[in-house]
Amino acid sequence: MLKNSPKSAERTAKITPFRVMTVLERASQLEAGGRSIIHMEVGEPDFVTAKPIIEAGQQALDNGHIHYTAATGIPQLKEKISQYYLQKFDVVVNVDRICVTPGASGGLSLLSHLLLNPGDGILLADPGYPCNRNFIHLAGAEPQLVPVNKESNFQPSLTLLDKFARHNTTGVWLATPANPTGTILDEKSLREITQWARARNAHVLVDEIYQGLHYLDELPTALKEDSTAFIVNSFSKYFGMTGWRLGWIIFPPEYTEIVTTLAQNLFISASSIAQFAALAAFEPATIEILEERRHQFRKRRDFLYKALIELGFCVETKTQGGLYIYAGIEQFSTDAEQFCMDMLENHGVALTPGVDFGDNACNKYVRFAFTTEMKNLQQGIDRLRQALV
Repeated sequence: MLKNSPKSAERTAKITPFRVMTVLERASQLEAGGRSIIHMEVGEPDFVTAKPIIEAGQQALDNGHIHYTAATGIPQLKEKISQYYLQKFDVVVNVDRICVTPGASGGLSLLSHLLLNPGDGILLADPGYPCNRNFIHLAGAEPQLVPVNKESNFQPSLTLLDKFARHNTTGVWLATPANPTGTILDEKSLREITQWARARNAHVLVDEIYQGLHYLDELPTALKEDSTAFIVNSFSKYFGMTGWRLGWIIFPPEYTEIVTTLAQNLFISASSIAQFAALAAFEPATIEILEERRHQFRKRRDFLYKALIELGFCVETKTQGGLYIYAGIEQFSTDAEQFCMDMLENHGVALTPGVDFGDNACNKYVRFAFTTEMKNLQQGIDRLRQALV
C-alpha cells in the first residue's frame, strides 16, 4: 500500500475472509500444476443446470431479453414464486412481497440495509454461514453469536436465546437447513422462536437457501408460522443455478416501497436472462430432474456419513438438509486450519476448516461437502484413510 493511500472504512477491519474460497483458490492452483484434487470444500452442486432452465435461458437470449427489468423482478417470475409457496407449503405470498435478487447474497445485503441500524444486536447461531456476520458488521451492527451444539440440534433454542439476548438485540437470524451443520428447525421450533421474537419486538430473518435439499419427509417454511418473517431463498442450491446468480426475498407488505427503492439503488435489477431462465425452474419436468438429484445427494450423504464415522471423525448429527457434514477432528488434530492444509497439500483432499463458521469450538471441526459424484467421494475417503489410519 502506498504511504499516503486513503484509509479504508474502519468497519471493514471486522470482515473476515471467506476461507472456503481461499481453499478453492489454492486447490485450483494445485490442479493447474497437475495435481489431482478431490473437492469437498465448496457448496456448489456438481450437476449442470437442468436442461429446461438452460433452454429457457437460450430462448431469452434469442428473444432479446437482455435489458434491465423492474427492480424487484419480472412479474412472471414473481408469480411463479408465489405459486410455488401456495402449492408446496399452502402459504399465500402476494407478489408485492417478493423481490428477485442477484443471488441470495444480494437479498441478504438488501435486508441488512433495510433492517439494521448501527449498534443493533442480531442473534445468530455459531457455527453458521460466515457472510451473515459480515453483512451485520458492514451495517455497523453487532453479531451476537449463540453457541449451538448437538444438544440443541445445532440450532438456537429458547433457553439459548434468553441467555445471549442483550438490551440492544433487535433481530434473530436463522438458517434451516443450516450451513455448515445440515440441521433444520421443525414447525414447533420455528413457532416458538418467532413468538419469542415478536414478544421482544425483534425481527426474524430466515435463510431457507437449502430448502428443497432436505432428507426428511417435509421441510417447513418459516412463513407457515410467522407471516411477518423475512425470508431469503435462492435458485443456486436446489435449482442448481449457482453461476446464474439469482435468488429472492419475501418480506411483510408494509416494506414493499422501501424494498423497491433499495433494490433500485443497490443492484438496479437481477440478471434479465437468469430471470427468464428461472421461469422453467418450477415446471414439472424440471422438478422431476431436481428430485432425482436430491435422491443422489441423499445417497452421497449416507455414504459419506458412514465412511467418516468409520475413519474416526466425530459426526454428532446426521445431515437433515443441505450439502454438508460437519465433522469433529479431535482424534486427529486440534487445529482445523492446519488439518485442512495438510489434507489439501499432502493428500489432495480439499475441505473447509470450522474456523470459517464462527468461534464456537471451531478448531475441532471441518466441513465436508458431498457436492461431487460418488466415485470422487470414494476416492477422497481412500485418501483420507491412507493419511489418517
